[in-house]
Amino acid sequence: METFLTALPLVFDPYVLMVIVLSGLFGLFMGAIPGLSATMATALLVPVTFFMAPVPALAAIVTATAMAIFAGDLPGALLRIPGTPASAAYTDEAFALTRKGKAELALGTGLAAAVIGGLFGSAVLMFTAPMLAQVAKNFSSVEYFWLACLGLTCAAFISGSDPVKGAISLLLGLLIATIGLDPMSGQARFTFGSVELMGGISFIPAMIGMFALAEVLRAVTATTPPPEVPQVAIGNVFRGLGGVLSRYRKNLMRGSLIGAAVGALPGAGSDIAAWISYAVSKKFSREPEKFGTGHVEGLVDAGASNNAALGGTWVPALVFGIPGDSITAIVIGVLYLKGMNPGPTVFLQQPELIYAIFITFILANILLLPLGFMAIKTSKQLLRIHRMVLMPVILLFCMVGTFAINNTVFGIGILLVLGLIAYLMEEHGFPIAPAILGLVLGPLLEDSFMTTMIKNDGNPLGFFERPIAAVLGLVTIAIWFSAFRTRRKRAPA
Repeated sequence: METFLTALPLVFDPYVLMVIVLSGLFGLFMGAIPGLSATMATALLVPVTFFMAPVPALAAIVTATAMAIFAGDLPGALLRIPGTPASAAYTDEAFALTRKGKAELALGTGLAAAVIGGLFGSAVLMFTAPMLAQVAKNFSSVEYFWLACLGLTCAAFISGSDPVKGAISLLLGLLIATIGLDPMSGQARFTFGSVELMGGISFIPAMIGMFALAEVLRAVTATTPPPEVPQVAIGNVFRGLGGVLSRYRKNLMRGSLIGAAVGALPGAGSDIAAWISYAVSKKFSREPEKFGTGHVEGLVDAGASNNAALGGTWVPALVFGIPGDSITAIVIGVLYLKGMNPGPTVFLQQPELIYAIFITFILANILLLPLGFMAIKTSKQLLRIHRMVLMPVILLFCMVGTFAINNTVFGIGILLVLGLIAYLMEEHGFPIAPAILGLVLGPLLEDSFMTTMIKNDGNPLGFFERPIAAVLGLVTIAIWFSAFRTRRKRAPA
């Protein structure tokens, strides 16, 4: 309680509150424009947060992410185009409601479910992260090795419909992570004589390039014009909402639980949580035949789930330094920039900053109600902004921000090269998130592997000698074998 009270003035500082409001508006704008995802919003915020103190920097990311995930519902309901991947699960359902003349019910339900689910996810983060940190204090290099393996495995196998392409993307990220000096021997690897590459691939330019620049290239090369916003009357979004939430209160709780649990799984995130919650809602519904025709029940489950997952993804990121999704992969980079090394020790060394993050989560989700209502009322104007106007501004912002981080043109080169690679990957069906997670977890995987091998004189059985490590190792290996068996069964004879 004492730490919580110490953290309160850190968040309720006028400057921090201003940052929260402005980043909330930025997140709503990014989420409402189709294609400009919450991850991209976070990547674009990084250069700005570089010049901030830790609390406002992390508060900006938390708030923008929460707002962007909800704002993805706006183009989904009005244009049948999900603004963010987290909204894709129920876009057809929301658009069907709009065609029935119930756009305000679809958007109001999404807003209320997002706020409730987000507050639930915040509570899960507040209560589970400190307890897990107490357990994680006893972790050694071998436990972190298996945690990194588990996170990378989940990222590869849940990314899209093709696990092989997810695994290839993951290996590419791990390869990029090896560029630079070997941490054990100091030998240069894959530097091709470049002095700049000896320091490795800088994480922030790589992140901005693979998310933001790839989206700019996709918009420039698109051959079909964006759809026009239909003339839809949006009335009182809260009319009849009390009855919907009361009728589907169990769905709210179930969606929030699924979201928090799936979010805590490394590599999953809000989009996977939303798909699972929508599927579970349909399976256990008393009216499954209504799904897909404009039935609000699925929106309650999935809307609560995607925002609850946001808090869940921060649990492994803060406690173990393992990203829960691509957004927390960026967050880990920001934490390192701010001198807050993610892991159990940060709960001991800087507990007031951790509790400031908890308070920001609660504040951001409460603020989502008025700001989300405002976004719904102005959604038509937001969606009319032409992407050809936005993309040059975004590109300029990316390049200036990347240069400002290290004051070097080499960072812009990394941005451009990896952005082009990411664009080509997505054009051929290779997901980007596993590559990003490989880039983030690669150093942890290598360091923990080499440290464990040295401590055990090269004996591989040392990876299974400690109880927690043995459990994590067996779970990871079981996932590998189950994935291969499933693929062999699906393969044609």
